[in-house]
Amino acid sequence: MTIPQGQLFSTAAELRPRAANISLLLLDVDGVLTDGSITYTQHGDEIKRFHVRDGSAIKIWQSLGLQVAILSGRNSQAVERRAKELGIGLILQGRSDKYAALPEVLDTARRTASEVCAIGDDLPDLPLLLKCGLGVAVADSCPELQSAASYVTKAAGGHGAVRETIEWLLKLRGQWADVVEHYGKLHG
Repeated sequence: MTIPQGQLFSTAAELRPRAANISLLLLDVDGVLTDGSITYTQHGDEIKRFHVRDGSAIKIWQSLGLQVAILSGRNSQAVERRAKELGIGLILQGRSDKYAALPEVLDTARRTASEVCAIGDDLPDLPLLLKCGLGVAVADSCPELQSAASYVTKAAGGHGAVRETIEWLLKLRGQWADVVEHYGKLHG
């Protein structure tokens, strides 16, 4: 089986044991779950656009008993709403020093850093990619993040990069075929 998409900086054989240990996805918001744009209405409300396939993949990840957390440098009601829709209970916003917030994430989720796959797009995410079990940079992330990542997606942030990462992880773990088979049987 080939591991899909993106650019790997380690071989699949090297990554499989690390991927097998991952039980928590740690997601940035702006530039990962969204395309990084910030739009305000005339009334000052913030508008964010999320990709539906990212949400679908998050639900698949969770259906396997795995966790998702959001760690963002900004505060946004739109993020709260999207997290609630997806059943993501661990949301830390307004944390400009993400490395300092990591122990709180790990403590709340009852995980170690080696059990985390962090997905980011810019320099504030770099310490997380370096500290966690696996680090993923979205396609349009800064060069420094891409250099530190175990995997760089083909999809840009807000355009299915989280979906791609989840598929990549589940393929490394040998679980993707079962997911596809499950959906094939639903109406077969």
